[in-house]
Amino acid sequence: MLRLLLLCGALGCRAEQAAPLSFTMVHYTRVFKGNSLFWGNASLDGRLSHVLEGHNVTQVLPLEPPDAWARRQKDVSTYLIYFSNLVKLFNKERPMDYTQRLCCRLGCCLFPNGTSHSFYEVTLNGTAFLSFHVPNATWQRRWPGRHQVATFAEMELMKYPITTQHLQHFLNTTCVSILQAQSAGTGKLSGRSRAPLVVGLILGTFCLLGMAIGIFWCTGGTC
Repeated sequence: MLRLLLLCGALGCRAEQAAPLSFTMVHYTRVFKGNSLFWGNASLDGRLSHVLEGHNVTQVLPLEPPDAWARRQKDVSTYLIYFSNLVKLFNKERPMDYTQRLCCRLGCCLFPNGTSHSFYEVTLNGTAFLSFHVPNATWQRRWPGRHQVATFAEMELMKYPITTQHLQHFLNTTCVSILQAQSAGTGKLSGRSRAPLVVGLILGTFCLLGMAIGIFWCTGGTC
């Protein structure tokens, strides 16, 4: 039933002026014996906006025109296929007979006074794993105690602009602009804001790639 949580769960309530608007994305990945399963969704101001099932992402709210959305779907599918192939390759080198469950939750909130808050949180098998400190564009380990995979994943994610500066821009600028358009009552995004709407999923995939490397090379071996 893959209910599906790729970009989920906004808490905005327009009926209460004190409540913030929210755009929240959730991306789940289950890896077992070299196979990857993806699902997720996104919600904008309490309304489901996107759904992810397998390698396919669907736009529920018409936030992007059909031609732009078709390009976005292709990008998402390409990155997810790349991740799946990488997992298969690693599994051939270091087979694992147990399941790994990764969850990326990211988004932003816009408060009535104009301030905003952005976040990116990652869990591994239900335990806090990593988080992204948006103001400084840095990744931080959340796993309790020492953990080789968390340390390795943190170092990998800090290497690339797309998982540091680009992610910071998406959370602080693109995500917030989506909410500002919603707050203005237009429900429409500018071309600049609209274009990278699903970048959140792609960035989530890059984060998963970094963790996949750590999981498959550090588990049963050395980093």
